[in-house]
Amino acid sequence: MKIALGTDHAGFEFKNQLATILTKQGIEVLEVGALSYDAEDDYPDFSEAVARAVADGKAERGILVCGSGVGASIAANKVKGIRAAICHDTYSAHQGVEHDDMNVLCMGARIIGIELAREIATAFLGASFSGEPRHARRLAKVMAIEAAN
Repeated sequence: MKIALGTDHAGFEFKNQLATILTKQGIEVLEVGALSYDAEDDYPDFSEAVARAVADGKAERGILVCGSGVGASIAANKVKGIRAAICHDTYSAHQGVEHDDMNVLCMGARIIGIELAREIATAFLGASFSGEPRHARRLAKVMAIEAAN
């Protein structure tokens, strides 16, 4: 699996550690930034880069890190076709994919530690959309909302 990985300054070291962990797990990581620490950078830039990589098919899924995960999630969800959510537990990470076809995971580097992030990312990347009729029906409604805007 290939994932797009991005962060702002608040998650820079966290993102570097996570990239190493994921690469060791055999995940192909497309780092879209930040590639160097800049205390003045802005999360929307990297959120958009991850979201566009996923929406354009350059990566199957994305992972975003910022201080809380909130800003990254808000920005990523502005890109058509992106279903991003903050997950700070493994259940939400796999359930978000299985039930809602979540394709971008957002985490807060100021909220959780790297070991929990590893577990959450593993749950997210190991999950698949169930395709169950109730989940497909709900996803179709979400997609209809997106198409109407």
